[in-house]
Amino acid sequence: MAGPFPPFEPHGGGGPRIREIPLRLIVPNLITVLAICAGLSGIRLAFEGRVETAVIMVLVAAFLDAVDGRVARMLKASSKFGAQMDSLADIVNFGVAPALVLYAYMLDRAGAIGWIAALLFAIACALRLARFNVMLDDADRPAWQADYFVGVPAPAGAALVMLPVYVGFLGVVPDRPVALAASAYTLAIAVLLISRLPVYSGKSSGSRVRRELVMPLMLVVVFYALLLASYTWQTMAASAIAYLVFLAFSVRAYSRRAEREEAAAKDAGD
Repeated sequence: MAGPFPPFEPHGGGGPRIREIPLRLIVPNLITVLAICAGLSGIRLAFEGRVETAVIMVLVAAFLDAVDGRVARMLKASSKFGAQMDSLADIVNFGVAPALVLYAYMLDRAGAIGWIAALLFAIACALRLARFNVMLDDADRPAWQADYFVGVPAPAGAALVMLPVYVGFLGVVPDRPVALAASAYTLAIAVLLISRLPVYSGKSSGSRVRRELVMPLMLVVVFYALLLASYTWQTMAASAIAYLVFLAFSVRAYSRRAEREEAAAKDAGD
């Protein structure tokens, strides 16, 4: 007799059927589900007034959602089911949850303008993710452009859009003028998500680190973690501002790389 639940098919029914699913295939999907739970719990906490905990939950959701794919590749557990789960979770954790937490804390003081800003950010995030999935199958894109995202990536957008919340935790009163400014900022981040802005991804740096850089890198990571633990909101605000500054350098690096590649193509054609 068939049970109430259909059997789990990691490849959407298109792969080989096996009677028992290895645990390593389930772990990445479990991380994705936990990320969704964290994001939705953050929304609830925000509307209950526990905003600091809500922001932490949203950041945890973003972190889990960002690592589940890497865990799947490490465990050799990538699947069609997991890819679809991850795409749906991204919309919740990087679009809906940050927008609603920001609205509950500050944007609601701007009235309809704040709600429109939150909605547009969530929609922009969904559009950004859809474009990213489509571009994965673009065979005509030059190989060197894989080092750059098209537009601000969704995880970074989720962290950036909550900059007004970080600043609010540092003492800025979230009154109506501040809420209106935060609405304009939210719209600006939404535009960055769906823009054609080239953002360096760091993929070309590979997964190996030069031996002489190992110790300094470990020291920098530990120092940042200590700052995050000791001065959480100051560090998050500074990180968001630093990332916005980094975007200008990314555009400049992309332009120079494009010029070099174009010159190399002309030389090869001559």
